[in-house]
Amino acid sequence: MRTSRRSIRRPSAGELAAAVDRTVPDVAAPGLRVLFCGINPGLYSAAVGCHFARPGNRFWKAVHRAGFTDRLLSPFEAEEMLARGLGITNICPRTTARAEELEPDELRRGARGLARKVRRLRPAAVAFLGVGAYRLAFARPRATVGRQRERLEGAEVWVLPNPSGRTAYYPLPALVRYFRTLRRARPEPSRPVPFRRATPRPRGARPGHP
Repeated sequence: MRTSRRSIRRPSAGELAAAVDRTVPDVAAPGLRVLFCGINPGLYSAAVGCHFARPGNRFWKAVHRAGFTDRLLSPFEAEEMLARGLGITNICPRTTARAEELEPDELRRGARGLARKVRRLRPAAVAFLGVGAYRLAFARPRATVGRQRERLEGAEVWVLPNPSGRTAYYPLPALVRYFRTLRRARPEPSRPVPFRRATPRPRGARPGHP
């Protein structure tokens, strides 16, 4: 298995501290097969200016082993994803040390901004990397990992496990299986459909009745 010879540059403590004021640019273009959507940049990624850059993050391994890429890419090679019809963005652009530092309102605002982005770029599928953030951002408290029934501005919606090395619930082989299921599904674009948020049903009301 051939990998990039370019290694991750490890940021200094000072660079990590200063990274809270930075953002990481999207890797995106119109008409992608899959737009992977993280929660928000971490300090390490913001410090080096690359998505999923912290050593131990399993995104790049999962993408490769699932068959999206023919070799293991470095975070510094993220632009090569575009030639494969793949892109990367985040729900929220703000950098934090941990995703848990984001407020629910911030996630919901990020979801609205993401919907506008998807409407403009028209990817076939959006793959959210983390079910907890997806539930909060899109008011889907019962969402589970996998393909969702809803679409986002015409794009298929998938929720995949968070690839962060801090998330030990999904070992790498399980993570790869979910990524591979998405690849094998071969999502196809559809016409834009408004993403409707789930609303509580009044007590005693039957399905299909107000």
